[in-house]
Amino acid sequence: MNDASIRVVIADDQALLRGGFRILIDSADDLEVVGEAETGREAIEVVRRTTPDVVLMDIRMPELDGLSATREIASDPDLDGVRIVILTTYEVDEYVLQALRAGACGFLGKGMRPAELPEAIRVAARGDSLLSPRATQTLIARYLALPEGPLPVLSGELAKLTDREREIVALVAEGLSNEVIADHLVISRQTVRTHVHRAMAKLGARDRAQLVVIAYQTGLVRATAMDR
Repeated sequence: MNDASIRVVIADDQALLRGGFRILIDSADDLEVVGEAETGREAIEVVRRTTPDVVLMDIRMPELDGLSATREIASDPDLDGVRIVILTTYEVDEYVLQALRAGACGFLGKGMRPAELPEAIRVAARGDSLLSPRATQTLIARYLALPEGPLPVLSGELAKLTDREREIVALVAEGLSNEVIADHLVISRQTVRTHVHRAMAKLGARDRAQLVVIAYQTGLVRATAMDR
């Protein structure tokens, strides 16, 4: 395993599933499992001890559920670089939105194809993780538009964004990758990435997933769609 390997922690109460994930992850040259946990409380302890790049976190675990564990990890400044991907049995899991708000960078259905897992981990490690490949735009809108709890940012904060940043954030919220956005706007991928990171900084978004939450809850996506 090389020094540049992406370090992963697997948190799930099913030993068989953890074992299967470990085999898939460790078979990739650029990925390495550095810890496992079968409870939410243990997940927090393992993450603090190993400071991985990515955590695969099951929602339903004993002692402390994955949602609470995610919130605690995401709120720890010493673990700011840790990306959490929620594992769900069903991609319309009722806790998906809460997990994104708690600080998760995305979610994956446990029914994913084996080949999808390593790439999903790489995407999460880059900070570009969003939602499972099978999640539809309708599902995204349905969940992120729900009025639950305080908004992560006031609508007026969108005024801080330039016109280009607003345009790119709207496209990000539609589930488009940096590559697709770059092709659509005829600009470089690095330019897209720069605009995304500037928008995240201005809006106080921890990652790309929270940027999507903001876009939907402030109405940016709907307003942009009407302007087209």
